[in-house]
Amino acid sequence: MMKKRNFLGLVFTFSLVVLSAACSQTATVDHSKMDHNSMNHNSMPMNANMPVNSNMDHNSMDHSAMKSDPNAASAPFDLQFIDTMSLHHAGAIEMSEMALKKSGNDELKKFAQKIIDNQKKEIAGMKEWREKWFAGATPAKNMEMPGMADSMKMMGNQMKKMETATGKDFDLLFLEMMIPHHEGAVVMSKEALQKSERAEIKTLANEIIKEQESEIKQMTDWKAKWAK
Repeated sequence: MMKKRNFLGLVFTFSLVVLSAACSQTATVDHSKMDHNSMNHNSMPMNANMPVNSNMDHNSMDHSAMKSDPNAASAPFDLQFIDTMSLHHAGAIEMSEMALKKSGNDELKKFAQKIIDNQKKEIAGMKEWREKWFAGATPAKNMEMPGMADSMKMMGNQMKKMETATGKDFDLLFLEMMIPHHEGAVVMSKEALQKSERAEIKTLANEIIKEQESEIKQMTDWKAKWAK
């Protein structure tokens, strides 16, 4: 009789262990099925060293909410310029990629493709300099650099309008946004001519000034012509 009771006790104990394990398995979170769409990606920090990916969903980026990296203003000027100008270029690329998709004006689309090609090349060059001169340095994106804050704030305020605009309205809005954006890059580059310690940075700054001032003139002419 005693042996029978001991056997039944063991069976009962084993059943409790199995039931406990099953409940634990049910409570385990299945991360593969998490709803990542509910994540607020706009709250994530934007690292200026992230490679520019033309396949990124740029529409989710809130440019006006971008902030300087911690202690960016105390970083070497050339590091600030590389990280900040790379992000600034990424904004121009974003607008230009939208123009390729939405504009029906072949002249403007050719112009947008030129901006994409030139500025991606410049970003790649700046990334190489960063790895060579400032390997391991923390991000130094400085939104307070002259020409930067106003450019990105303007993008944050106007990108939604570009998403919904069509036809000539889109083309004119593109010009209205890209002209001041280019002007911001020119301001940043002129400061680099005064503060940079690297001949390579100064050469790039001169190229940006020359190229983008020429493009500003072209866009200003188109704006006057197409607005009629």
